[in-house]
Amino acid sequence: MGLLTATDPARLLDAPLTYSAVGTARSGAVPDGFRGAHRSAVVGSGRADFERAAAAVFGWRAQRGAGLRVRATGPSSEPGTVVVLTAGLPRLGYDIPCRVVWARTDGDERGFAYGTLPGHPESGEECFLVRLTPEGDVIYEIRVFFRLASTAARLAGPLSLLPQRLATGRYVSAIRRAARG
Repeated sequence: MGLLTATDPARLLDAPLTYSAVGTARSGAVPDGFRGAHRSAVVGSGRADFERAAAAVFGWRAQRGAGLRVRATGPSSEPGTVVVLTAGLPRLGYDIPCRVVWARTDGDERGFAYGTLPGHPESGEECFLVRLTPEGDVIYEIRVFFRLASTAARLAGPLSLLPQRLATGRYVSAIRRAARG
């Protein structure tokens, strides 16, 4: 998917998720048979930084900051939204299809998670949260569970995990920049 053709997110509205533990990333739990990853960082301080960070999370800023192109059927704050992230060149990139499985848009913890759809190189879920602590720290947190799904990812073995690690670091940097204005 994505090589010389672009996947239309609207065509994936009824596609099944590629895993059954829907919503599990929110808790940080890792289902049997999956690998887990977790990253958190202080990205700002105070209510204004929190509000900017939350707006950035819901505005796909982390994904765009990692160099991914974003095409979505709706906002990330709406469960059911299908997003196709594309890595690489416009017609030579690799499409990464996901669906928003839950979102929390109010309170001092906000964020969403998306799950993988057919064509994604992995199977699992990724959660993006921003939290304002009682002390005023703004914490950005990413919780992931996954297993390699595509033949290419499985053949690449540990090398296939490198893009995820690079993207996670870029996600944090993008939200930190957004939080600080």
